[in-house]
Amino acid sequence: MMLAAAEAVRRTAAQSGISAPLLIAVTVLTSLNADDLKEIGIADSTEAEALRLAKLAAGCGLDGVVCSAVQAPALRRSLGPGFKLVTPGIRLAGAGVDDQARVITPKAAIDNGADYRVIGRPITQASDPLTQLRDIDLAIRAST
Repeated sequence: MMLAAAEAVRRTAAQSGISAPLLIAVTVLTSLNADDLKEIGIADSTEAEALRLAKLAAGCGLDGVVCSAVQAPALRRSLGPGFKLVTPGIRLAGAGVDDQARVITPKAAIDNGADYRVIGRPITQASDPLTQLRDIDLAIRAST
């Protein structure tokens, strides 16, 4: 399925004369923990399973994966700087985790090698989304 998707994206882009978009797979959802994996028959840790799935995606020619920024260092070491890591579960320190099992701060995600950070509910559910976005930006800038 991933091989077919990669081929279709590249072929369609080439036929259209445009650059192919990044093709990104999903590893282990950030709302899942080791117990959740065991419940569905996966004995490995979340990190080991995310790495296995990321290697599978890379081997099929995909450009990157969605993964927890907690696992990003292992994926970056194994797959190199060109493989894109999209990381949800980003929260400011002290913020609620909602249904997320593995959360990390925006700065820690950057330090761990995330290429793209997904910061959804902390912004969309804030009473003042623009202020929340500014606070996130300030937290990143203050720690650099």
